[in-house]
Amino acid sequence: QSQLVESGGGLVQPGGSLRLSCAASGFTLGYYAIGWFRQAPGKEREGVSCISRSGRSINYADSVKGRFTVSRDNTKNTVYLQMNSLKPEDTAVYYCAADTRFCPNDIHTYDYWGQGTQVTVSS
Repeated sequence: QSQLVESGGGLVQPGGSLRLSCAASGFTLGYYAIGWFRQAPGKEREGVSCISRSGRSINYADSVKGRFTVSRDNTKNTVYLQMNSLKPEDTAVYYCAADTRFCPNDIHTYDYWGQGTQVTVSS
């Protein structure tokens, strides 16, 4: 069964850090660009970051630029999202998704989605 699995979420104080992982099973992650998304209660899902298949092209939402870093290790079939200087407004369920294209505008075109991991930033 082909799937994406996120991990690494949790409760962290403002200013703290977390590293999320997005691991693929049943398919080769290196054939896909990856998008990170988040959804807070009562809000629409929003894009956080995209990384191309090679890792050479990367985008970030303005709200996370300078604080979040996306990377990938295709030998481990895994993509990472390092989140530093976390703020309460970063609280959300974080999802990764795979698509053969880099950062498609329509999120409904993504081929695979993970189940999400909760990130809570609170003192």
